Amino acid sequence: MMKKLICPSLMCADFTNIKREVTELDKAGIDIFHMDVMDGAFVPNMALGVEDYKSVRSLTNTSMDVHLMVNNPQNFVPIFANLGANIIYIHPEADPMPTRTLDEIKKDDIHPGIAINPGTSIATIKELLPLVDYILVMTVNPGFAGQSYLDYVNDKIKDLAGLKEKYQFNLMVDGAISPEKIKLLSGFGVDGFIVGTSSLFGKDKSYREIVKELKEL
Repeated sequence: MMKKLICPSLMCADFTNIKREVTELDKAGIDIFHMDVMDGAFVPNMALGVEDYKSVRSLTNTSMDVHLMVNNPQNFVPIFANLGANIIYIHPEADPMPTRTLDEIKKDDIHPGIAINPGTSIATIKELLPLVDYILVMTVNPGFAGQSYLDYVNDKIKDLAGLKEKYQFNLMVDGAISPEKIKLLSGFGVDGFIVGTSSLFGKDKSYREIVKELKEL
C-alpha cells in the first residue's frame, strides 16, 4: 500500500494556542505542515505571514512547506527559504519567470513545487514538470477554507498521476479533502493530502486517532 502524506493546513489551526496544536499534530504523526501565504491580490484573502511561519518553525523539526498564493512569488522565495521551508510552491501564472524561480528554490536545497488552480491546464505547465519535486493540485479555487470540492478537477489529477513516473514528482491535492476524497484520490495515484476542516480540524476525535484513520484509508 502506498504511503499517504498527511499535511495539516495550519490556516485551519487554532493560532491562539499554536504550540499545543503543533505538538499534538506532531505526536499524531503528520508528515508536512502546510502553510498558506496569501497577499490579498493574487487571491481575495490574506493569510499566514512571516511571524506565523517563524512561530511554527520554532516548534517543530517536521517538514514545512509554504504555498505562495501571491503575485511575484520570486520576491518571497528568499524570505521563506531563510525561515526554514522544506518545500516552496509557486503559482506559475503569478510569476513572470517561473523557470528561474524554481531553479532558485532548488539552489537553496529546497524542494520546488508548483500549485495548479482548477482552471489551469496541464498543457500550460508541462514545460515545468522536469523542474519540480511536488505538484499541488487545487481542488477548490484558492483563497478560502470551507469551499466545496470541484469534481471536474479529477480528470486533471488522473492525467498528472500518469506523468509521475516520467517526471518523478510527488502529486499532492488541496481543497475540501474529506476522508472519502482521500480514499478516492489515493486510488488515482495521489501521494499527499492537504487536510483542513473537511477531515482533521474541529472534530470530536484526537488528532492521533484521525491521522491514523486517514493513513489507513
